[in-house]
Amino acid sequence: MAQTNHTYLTSFWRHPWTCAACNLLIVLTLYSASRLFYYYISQDLYADITTTHLMELMKGGIRFDLTATLYLSSAYLLMQLLPLKTRHSRTYTKIAYYLFLIPNAIGLIINSMDMVYSHFSGKRTTLTFFTEFVHDDNLLNILLQAIGQYWYVTIFGVIILLLLIFLTRKNDPRTPTSTPLYYYTRETIILLVSVYLIVIGIRGGFGAYTRPITLSNALEYTNRPLETNIVLNTPFSLMRSAEGGTYTRPNYMSTQEMEQLYSPVHIPDTTSIPNYHNVVVLILESFSKEYIGYYNHHLDNGTYTGYTPFLDSLLTHCITYDLSISSGRKSIDAMPCILSAIPRIGEPYILTPYSTNQVQSIASCLGEIGYQTAFFHGAPNGSMGFKAYARACGFDQYFGMDEYNQLYPNNNDFDGTWAIWDEEFLQYYAHTMQSMPTPFMTAIFTASSHHPFRIPERYKQRFTQGTLPIHPCVAYTDYALRRFFETAQKQDWFHNTLFVITADHTNALYHDEYKNDKGLYEVPIAFYDPQWTQAEIDQRLPNTRQPVSHTDIMPSVLSYVQYNKPYIAFGEDVLNQTKKYPIAFGYNDPVVQVLTNDQLIQFDGQHISAAYNYLTDPDLQHKDTLSNENRNIEKIIQAYVQQYMERMIEDRLVIGDW
Repeated sequence: MAQTNHTYLTSFWRHPWTCAACNLLIVLTLYSASRLFYYYISQDLYADITTTHLMELMKGGIRFDLTATLYLSSAYLLMQLLPLKTRHSRTYTKIAYYLFLIPNAIGLIINSMDMVYSHFSGKRTTLTFFTEFVHDDNLLNILLQAIGQYWYVTIFGVIILLLLIFLTRKNDPRTPTSTPLYYYTRETIILLVSVYLIVIGIRGGFGAYTRPITLSNALEYTNRPLETNIVLNTPFSLMRSAEGGTYTRPNYMSTQEMEQLYSPVHIPDTTSIPNYHNVVVLILESFSKEYIGYYNHHLDNGTYTGYTPFLDSLLTHCITYDLSISSGRKSIDAMPCILSAIPRIGEPYILTPYSTNQVQSIASCLGEIGYQTAFFHGAPNGSMGFKAYARACGFDQYFGMDEYNQLYPNNNDFDGTWAIWDEEFLQYYAHTMQSMPTPFMTAIFTASSHHPFRIPERYKQRFTQGTLPIHPCVAYTDYALRRFFETAQKQDWFHNTLFVITADHTNALYHDEYKNDKGLYEVPIAFYDPQWTQAEIDQRLPNTRQPVSHTDIMPSVLSYVQYNKPYIAFGEDVLNQTKKYPIAFGYNDPVVQVLTNDQLIQFDGQHISAAYNYLTDPDLQHKDTLSNENRNIEKIIQAYVQQYMERMIEDRLVIGDW
C-alpha cells in the first residue's frame, strides 16, 4: 500500500500539467527576485517607497509576470496539455523542456539587461528601442561595455539563468498505465480547465477586467508613474508595445468646444517684416537642471556649485525659466518637440506610423523666408533617426560624423562609442557656420555627456569628479561650450544671432529634490542674444516665472525673428509675452504630465489621476486636490490631447491643411 501511494505521488508530481505548473511558478519567482534586485540597485530613484508599498508593487507585478510567462511558454503549454500519451516519451519530453527553457531564459535575460537602461530612460524598454537604434552600428560595442561596467547586473543575470536551468522540471518518461477511457477523459478536462485559466492569465484577470492588461494597468499599484518600472517586466513591455502603433481619436468633446479651449494654430502679424536674426539651437545631451549651479544655489545649504561654470556665467545674460521641462526622457523625443513643437503623447513621434506626416519646424518656416538651414550631430549619420527627421522637417543640410571625417580624414576624435568628442565637434560647428551665408538657422545635438560616461584622456584630472559618473562628462561638455562661444564671438555672424540653449532630457540624479516626477523632467531652456542690454533682459523677466516646455521654443524663436506666416505649434511664445495657457506639457509614460504655477498634474488618458503641490510638497509625497487656479484644467488637457491626436491621424500638422 505504501509503495502504491509513493508511486501515485511520484506520478502526480511528474505529470505534464503538474510539471508545467511548477515551471511557471519557478519563472514567476525568478521575476519577483529580479524585481527586488532592480529596486535594490535603483534606490536612489525610489528612496520614498515603504516596505508596505514595495510589497504592493511586488504583488501587482505578478499579474504582468504571469502574462509574459504564459505568452513565452505558449508552445510548451500546448505540448504539455494535449491529451497524448506520447507526452511521456523521452524525445517529446526533451522538446517540451527546451520550448519552455529557451524562451523564458531569453525573457529573464532581457529583463535583467533592461535594469540598467530603464534606470536612465525612465521606462521599461519597448519595441521602439530597436527602431530608435536600428542604424547604430556600435550598439554591440555599447552593450559589451555595459556588461563590464555594470558587472553586478551581469552576475545577477547569470545566477537567474542558472537557477532556471537547474530548477526546471521534466515530465515522467514512463507511459501511464491507466485505462484509455479514464486517461483521455481526465486529460481532456484538464486541458479545458487549463485553457480557461491560461486565457485569464494572459488577459490579466477576469470579471471586471474586460480588456487585456496593458502597460497603463501598472498605474493601479503605483503612487507615481516612475514606479511602473518596478511593477512591469521587460518581456511584457516589448510584447504589449508590439500590439500598439496607432493613435485613436479620443472624442472628449465637439470640434467647436475643442477649438475654443485650445488651438495650436499661430497667426502672427502678416504685415511685420522679419529681422533676419541668425538662430542657433544648442541641444545638450542629458543636461539635467540639477547639474547647473545657476538654478540650484539653494542646494546643499547654499554651498552647491554644480558642474557647469561656463553655463552659470552665460545664463546671467540669458532669458531663462524657473520652471522648464522636457517633453520626454529620450533623445528621440527631443527633436520633434524642440524643433517642430510636436509633443510626445504615447510613443515617440518619429517611431509612429505618422512620422511621414507633413511637418513644419523652425528650419522649414525660416527656410521659406530665405534662411539657410543645417543640422549637426557628431554621431554616425544614421544614428537615432536624426538625419531622417532633420530632412523631413526641412533642414537643407546635415553634418554628421561622415562630413567631419571627410574634412579631417586622419583625425582621432571619435570617443570610441557614440560620436566625435564635443570639444572638436563644436569647433567644427562654429567654423562651418562662418562659411554659411546669412541669415541661417542651425541646430546641434551634443553627445559626450552620455553613457558610458567617458571624457578625453587629457582631461581625466581636470574636471570635478562629482558624485555620479556623468558629472565629469557634464563638466567636459560645459568646457567645450566655453570654447565654442570663444570661437563664435570672433566671427561675423555672432552678434546678430539668437542662441537657444536646452537639453534633450535628464539623466542620473543625486538630490532628492530632483528624484520625482517633476525633477526627472527639469531641463534648462534659455535664450541669449549678444546684443541684449540689461534693460532688455529685465523687461522680459516677468515671463521667466511661467512654466515652459520644449514645445514653447519654436513659437518663441519665430516670434523673435518676426516670422510673419501662420504655422502649427503645440506651444506658445514665452520669450516675448505671457502665455495664454500658463502650463507646460510633458509625457511621463503612460500619463500626460502638466506643470502649472503651483501643481504637477497627471492625466491618464481620460481624467486627472493625480495632482501634487510642489511648492508645499517638493518631493511630491502626497497627492493634492486641484487648486482653484487649476479647477478647470482637465478640459484644457483633453482639448490639447484631442487636437494632437486628430491632427496626427488626419495629417494636419501644417497650416495649409488646417
